[in-house]
Amino acid sequence: MKRTIIKIDEEKCTGCGLCIPNCPEGALQIIDGKARLVSDLLCDGLGACIGHCPEGAITVEEREAEAYDERKVMAIIAAQGRNTILAHLRHLYEHGQMNYLGDAIAYLQDQGIPIPDYLGISAQKAHAGCPGQQTATFTPAAAPATASGEAMPSQLTHWPIQMHLINPLAPHFHGSHLLLAADCVAFSLGEFHGAYLQGKTLVIACPKLDQGLETYVEKLTALIQEAEISSLTVMMMQVPCCSGLLRLAQIALNQSQRQIPLRQIVVGLKGEILKDENL
Repeated sequence: MKRTIIKIDEEKCTGCGLCIPNCPEGALQIIDGKARLVSDLLCDGLGACIGHCPEGAITVEEREAEAYDERKVMAIIAAQGRNTILAHLRHLYEHGQMNYLGDAIAYLQDQGIPIPDYLGISAQKAHAGCPGQQTATFTPAAAPATASGEAMPSQLTHWPIQMHLINPLAPHFHGSHLLLAADCVAFSLGEFHGAYLQGKTLVIACPKLDQGLETYVEKLTALIQEAEISSLTVMMMQVPCCSGLLRLAQIALNQSQRQIPLRQIVVGLKGEILKDENL
C-alpha cells in the first residue's frame, strides 16, 4: 500500500542517535553508524523524530510500504512504561489518528494496562472507582426465547452507555452510527432493541435530572469531531424537558467542524412513535 513514511538521507546522517529515543515505536536503530528504518510496520509516518535530527536527515515521503500495525507498536511501547505510553497516546491524538488511538487503547485494555490521562476526557478517569465503568466491547448475545417462541436478543454492543461514564474515543464509537437516547425511551418502547438500536452504538442521558450538561456537549462534540461518528439519532420522550437532549446534540454539531446526518425520534408515553424526521 502507498502511505507516508519517514525517509533517512544517509549522506546527512551522522549516526548521533538523537532520533532513537524520540521514536518510541521502535522503528529506528543505529546500524553501521547510520540511523536506519528497521520496519515499515513500526513507523506511523507522523514524523515525531524529525525535529530531533540536528542534521535534517529525516523527512517524510509517500511510497509503497507495509501497513502500520498499532498493536505491534504497543507491545513495544507498553514495555517502556507509563510515560512512554502517555507520550504515544498524546502523539496519536494530537495528529488526529483516531483509528490508531482506538487500537492502542484496545491493546492496553486487553492487557489490563492502566490508560494514562492523555487528554481531559480519559478512559482512565472513566474507570476510576467502579469496575462497572470499565470500557468493554462485545457481540450482542441471543436472549432466551419468549413465550411465543420468538427470540428478542439485546442489540447492545458496548459498555458503559451513560454519557457521564463513556469515553468518546473508545474504539467502538469510531465511525459508528450513534443513538443518543433519553433514559426513559427503552422502557417505553417495546421494539427499542430490534427496530432502533440494532447496528448502532448507544449513549443515554436525562437532560432534566443529570448534572453537568456542558460535559455532555463536550463529549458529543468529541464523538462527532474526533471519533468521526457517521450519523446521530436522538430519541426522546414527548415530555417538554426531554427536548433538551436534541438541543445538546444541535449545540455539539454547531461546535464541530464536521457535519453529519441528524435524526429526531419522539416517543409517546404509551410507546408510540409521534415523530421521526431528519433535521
